[in-house]
Amino acid sequence: MEQLLHYTWKHKLYPLKELTTSDGQRVEIVDPGLHNRNAGPDFFNAKIRIGSTMWVGNVEIHDKSSDWYQHGHDKDSRYDNVVLHVAAELDTEVMKSNGEYVPQLQLSVPDDVLTHYDELQKTDEYPPCYKVIPHLSALIIHSWMAALQTERLEQKTEAIRKRAELCNGSWEDAYFVTFARNYGFGINGEVFEQWAYNIPLNAVAHHRDDLFQIEAIFMGQAGLLELDSIPEYYQKDALNDGYFAKLRNEYQYLAHKFSMKPIDFKLWRFLRLRPQNFPHIRISQLANLYYQQKAGLSQLMECETLDELKNVLKSQVTPYWETHYTFGSTSPKNEKHLSYGSINLLMINTAIPMLFAYGRHTTKEVLCDKAFDFLEQLKAENNHIIRMWQQVGLPVKTAGDSQALIQLKKEYCDKKECLRCRFGYEYLRRKEK
Repeated sequence: MEQLLHYTWKHKLYPLKELTTSDGQRVEIVDPGLHNRNAGPDFFNAKIRIGSTMWVGNVEIHDKSSDWYQHGHDKDSRYDNVVLHVAAELDTEVMKSNGEYVPQLQLSVPDDVLTHYDELQKTDEYPPCYKVIPHLSALIIHSWMAALQTERLEQKTEAIRKRAELCNGSWEDAYFVTFARNYGFGINGEVFEQWAYNIPLNAVAHHRDDLFQIEAIFMGQAGLLELDSIPEYYQKDALNDGYFAKLRNEYQYLAHKFSMKPIDFKLWRFLRLRPQNFPHIRISQLANLYYQQKAGLSQLMECETLDELKNVLKSQVTPYWETHYTFGSTSPKNEKHLSYGSINLLMINTAIPMLFAYGRHTTKEVLCDKAFDFLEQLKAENNHIIRMWQQVGLPVKTAGDSQALIQLKKEYCDKKECLRCRFGYEYLRRKEK
């Protein structure tokens, strides 16, 4: 209920009757103030006229006025600047830590808001606000989608910044970790990130002109050069074909040289995984990409067009993997290029967020603008989240749109945060026809 009171206050959904304090003074809300979601009073810098006096200060809101004491506000000096206490039920007077009494206003949530909020919280349909979507103006949709798109990029920026911290401040290494994580394409994303942190890139750099050695380090650090990582019925063939043993011997030499230890191969998931996405294939593609020196941070920053961006992300496997998906198991020859769809996902989830994050880090707005431009040029993703929004009448044209809707689903719909959502606001304020 308290959240709904916050909503009612913030959006000025006051009753039509004259508002008065508990002691009968007329109340005029000139400005409800700035909503505070952190510690302290609920609304900052509100402007409230009580009687003939204009007050500028904070507002605190509770279900019951006695909650003021339950929450310890009477002993907290941060609440001494509260000029009005708002509650659905006034069951006691409230006092500040300095001994002053706080004026109180009784405020109820409108019945139609309560009804609509209950609908949003209880419906099993997705999205819960589907009834209002076809009636929203282009301005409302565009402004909220733009905000969500930025919010998603900011969220990804924070994740990249934390990776840079873990990489001793190296944004180049953070880019590699981000790249690797998204090479997992969901199922093995976290394992790929763990693997990437375990790659000593400074050591690998000494062997950057030798693709075989790069692949040996990459495969070895993934734990995939341990014989037990190969299904028992392929182990004999793997040993006989020579490539596995050659890679393993090279890795053992390099591991001793650089004091490397692999991650546990049991972390990798293969169940319900397309062979094209097997970690062996993705790691071979990453090794090739690293060897070609196309996908470094500087190359990414230099991209001015989508075609240039796609080109730095293109990769294929080394020759052995053209006829294998795992060690010892042969398959028809296939160069195993990254698919068009995979490259698009890497642009959306790796390259563009990295441009934005590095732009923020270096205060180069041109990089941030480039990230937004690329998102608007790319076609929207096609997944169940996007299709559901399309089915209820929301236009989805670009990758910027689809990223916004993914953010909406994960951070608002799934968490039932309808009160923070602009579509939710429109649903709550709608009139029944």
